[in-house]
Amino acid sequence: MNKHFEDARYYLKRAGETATRGVKEELEPVEERFRELTGKEEEPEPSRLEAVKSDLKELQEKAEGEAEEAIADARQKIGDYRGKNETEA
Repeated sequence: MNKHFEDARYYLKRAGETATRGVKEELEPVEERFRELTGKEEEPEPSRLEAVKSDLKELQEKAEGEAEEAIADARQKIGDYRGKNETEA
């Protein structure tokens, strides 16, 4: 059972990474067009970029925390179920 939760956590992480790449790819043309219209050729402010990275990291940590909570709840329910069945036998 543990392996399934490890797999789920891995795929959640991959989904976050894939979503990040997808958003960057989708926004690239918009960013280029904006730079053409405004005449700005510099990169975005590092503070803004860092803020976005921080937000994504928080989201990832939240998802991992929720997954860990779900795992703990499942383990507790399984333990309760096994304990209940052992006393009935």
